[in-house]
Amino acid sequence: MNTGNALLDSCLTHLRALVAYDTQNPPRALTTGGIFDYLQAQLPGFQHRVTDFGAGAVSLYSVRGNPRFLINVHLDTVPVTPTWTRNPFDLQVTADRAIGMGACDIKGAAAAMLAAARVSNGDCAFLFSSDEEANDARCIAGFLRDKPVFDAVLVAEPTQAEAVLSHRGISSVRLRFAGRAGHASAASAASDSAVHQALRWGERALAHAESLAHHRFGGLTGLRFNIGRIEGGIKANVIAPSCEVRFGFRPLPTMATDELLQAFRDLGPVQPAEFEPTFFGASLPAGDTASAETRRLAARDIADELGLPVGNAVDFWTEAALFSAAGYTSFVYGPGDIAQAHSADEWVALDQLLKVSESYARIIDHGRH
Repeated sequence: MNTGNALLDSCLTHLRALVAYDTQNPPRALTTGGIFDYLQAQLPGFQHRVTDFGAGAVSLYSVRGNPRFLINVHLDTVPVTPTWTRNPFDLQVTADRAIGMGACDIKGAAAAMLAAARVSNGDCAFLFSSDEEANDARCIAGFLRDKPVFDAVLVAEPTQAEAVLSHRGISSVRLRFAGRAGHASAASAASDSAVHQALRWGERALAHAESLAHHRFGGLTGLRFNIGRIEGGIKANVIAPSCEVRFGFRPLPTMATDELLQAFRDLGPVQPAEFEPTFFGASLPAGDTASAETRRLAARDIADELGLPVGNAVDFWTEAALFSAAGYTSFVYGPGDIAQAHSADEWVALDQLLKVSESYARIIDHGRH
C-alpha cells in the first residue's frame, strides 16, 4: 500500500481499519465501542465525549485546544447491495483509487481527519456521527443542544474536494385518498375511486413542480419533485376505497417549504383524507430568501480563507443544513464523487484523499481562536 507519500499512506491505513467496521444503516446496530474505540485511540491528546442517543445513533466529539472550526463526518453507510464483486469490508487499493464500503461516503474523509490530526499540532474539533443514512437522525440534533462556538462548520460529504456552499432541502410526504368501494360498472367509479383521485392529484402535482422551473439560486434551478410510490385498490372490477401516495421534493434555499406543502395539499380536485410530512431537511444555507445569499457569501469567505476551491451547488442534501439552521456558517467539503456513493464497489480517488488530508491539516494549523 506504500504510495510514496507518508500522509496518504497514513490516510489509507486508517481507511482500511474504518472500512473493516460494519456500520450499515439500517440495521442501526452501532454501540459506543468498536469503531469509536478505534477513533479515540488514534487521537491522543484530545478530549473525547461519546454520546449514545439510542436506536443505534452514537456520536463522538473529539476536541484539542480551542478551535475555530468543527469538522463533522458520518460513519454509517447504506446497506451492502448484492452486486458487490468483492468483500466490501476489505479495502482494496489500486494505482488510483481505494475501493471499500463507505470509502466514498464518507469514511475516506474520516480517515483524512485522523491522518491530518497526526501531522498537525493545531487546535481542532471533530464530530463523528453515525445516523446520517437514516430518516431518524439524532446525532446532530443532540450535539446542537449545547451549541458550542465555532467560526464555521465543515461537513464531510463527497464533493470532489471542493467547498459546496449551497444545496437543496428535502421533504418527504405520505398522503392518502379515501374513496367509496363499489362495483366498477357504476357511473360513479370515475369520481369515487381513491386511485383515480390520486392519479388526478399526481398530474396536477407534476404540473405545479414544472411551473417552478424558472426559480434559481446559486446555480440551481427549479424544484426537484418525485412521486415514489402509489399503492391502493383491490382489483380491476372494484372501485378503490383507499390509495396511499408517497412523494418527495427538493426545494431551493429561496423556496418556502411550508408554502410548498400547503400547495401540494390543496391541489385537488379532492382533498386527501390524510397528509403527513414524514421527513424534512432544510436547504443550505438555511433561512429565508433575504438571508440565504448573505449566508452563502459568509461561507465563501471562510472557504477562501482556508484556501479551499469553491465548487458548484449540488442537488443532494447534507446535514450541513442542520448546522446552518442552528445559526452556524457551514458548508460541505470532502473527497469522492457522489456518483460513487451508495454504489456497488464504491471507491474514492487517491488524489482526492491526499488533497483533502492536506486541506484538513492546513485547517487544523489555521484553527486556533
